[in-house]
Amino acid sequence: MKTLLLAALIIAGAATAMPVVAADAADTGVYIKDSVLTTKVKTKLIAKHPTTLNNVRVDTDKDGVVWLSGTVPTKEDSDTAEMIARETDGVRAVHNQIVVE
Repeated sequence: MKTLLLAALIIAGAATAMPVVAADAADTGVYIKDSVLTTKVKTKLIAKHPTTLNNVRVDTDKDGVVWLSGTVPTKEDSDTAEMIARETDGVRAVHNQIVVE
């Protein structure tokens, strides 16, 4: 009887632990996806205008929304950064908070 009770407790413990592990794995996957998306956008910005768009900060939330911030010398540079971000695969929306100096 003790063996049966112990086996039941182990199975119950394993069953309740499973969703926690799955949730942690999902969160990790989202974080990796966001980092990759941020890197893609930043790489494209630097490739387009290495000196001008290097001051643009790129952040991506878990839904694929990109937030651009920082400073650029012209409105055209700000618009270019936004266009590059919008055209990047995986980006769902762009919030342009770049300041023109």
